[in-house]
Amino acid sequence: MILSLQLAATAQTVPANITDKHSKTPTGFLMVLNQGDSLMPYLETLMIRENIPSATVTGIGFVNAVFGFYNRQTKEYDPKTFDDVELASMSGSAAWQNGKPSLHLHGVVTDRNFQAFGGHLLAAIVGTGSLEITITVHSKKLERKVDESIGANVLQIK
Repeated sequence: MILSLQLAATAQTVPANITDKHSKTPTGFLMVLNQGDSLMPYLETLMIRENIPSATVTGIGFVNAVFGFYNRQTKEYDPKTFDDVELASMSGSAAWQNGKPSLHLHGVVTDRNFQAFGGHLLAAIVGTGSLEITITVHSKKLERKVDESIGANVLQIK
């Protein structure tokens, strides 16, 4: 399931007109995704189309999620999939790396038994219901660069 969710997340075609998925607010945007929508492509598309320099991202809703725990030895994420869960909290940042949007999101999901699981969000596809996302835009363009000592992307604030 992990591979299929990740492939679906990266392969999803974002509609040419995504304005029905977001609305401008005084501080940025409110985005509402529906069942079957993949979070990452929509956020990346919004960043490009609206020329967002950087942002803070928060959200709640129902998803099928892939979380990753960073393995320092392999310098890759060890993934784990959670299906039919509620995204109780999502937070992170949106920046740029090599001319492309770079998202760094973490989240906590809960299952029907109220058990909580969380970590680095690698992919999320909206399940039953919707996913509500607040994008607070910042005026400064921020970039990520690989920190060779840890092998991970790090947000640069200079």
